[in-house]
Amino acid sequence: MPVAVDMKGRSVLVTGAASGLGRATALTLAEWGADLCLVDVNAAGLTDASGEIRSLGGRSEFLALDLAKPENCRAAVEKASEAFGRLDALCNVAGMLVFSHATEMSVSNWEKTVAINLSAPFFLIQAAIPHLLEANGAVVNVTSSAAFVGEAYLAAYCATKAGLTHMTKALAMEYAHQPIRFNAVAPGGMMTGIVNGMTMPDDADFSLISRFTGLRGMVEVKDVAEMVAFLASPAAGSYHGACISIDKGITAG
Repeated sequence: MPVAVDMKGRSVLVTGAASGLGRATALTLAEWGADLCLVDVNAAGLTDASGEIRSLGGRSEFLALDLAKPENCRAAVEKASEAFGRLDALCNVAGMLVFSHATEMSVSNWEKTVAINLSAPFFLIQAAIPHLLEANGAVVNVTSSAAFVGEAYLAAYCATKAGLTHMTKALAMEYAHQPIRFNAVAPGGMMTGIVNGMTMPDDADFSLISRFTGLRGMVEVKDVAEMVAFLASPAAGSYHGACISIDKGITAG
């Protein structure tokens, strides 16, 4: 980042931290001096990520749980605040994506997508707000370019990311006069686990899919991770209610 960022003495909760963007965000924050509480359903990935942070000289705690359950969201915030005696930022990075024809989308996949991409960030924020108000802290939600352009076979994903983007703005307005910041980052396609593990419908029309693949290729995970980490820091004090697009021009036109 062009701005010097110092996160020493600050505690950050990062979801989806076992791999991909969540892990890259946590490592960036660790390099800037933050104490990290990592949350993901992937226990082995969390162990590796926590070890990597400690190898950098940082402090890290982790909690493996399913954020689709609201009570686990509350437990994650409690763990983060207790681990280091404070909570300065919440980075909602965890997400899921299921390609499906609208007529073939299962109830379980719809509900799981909504739970992970939209409900979990809300319940994490709800639990974190008292701690973040005390710390003059920040929330950073990872949405997507899919929040702004319709993407074939991704009705659930698009709906949840658009909802998370607008929820960020609603919370920014609700807390406009209080010492807490709400912002979002909307990346385009990145080479992460969420992409590597996805499957398309057998009869997918790739002329539709190519409309949101981008003319300049995939987005660099590091670029997005640094923006998420920056918005979580005091250096981003003038950002409130913003949604920063990092998509190599996908949403430009």
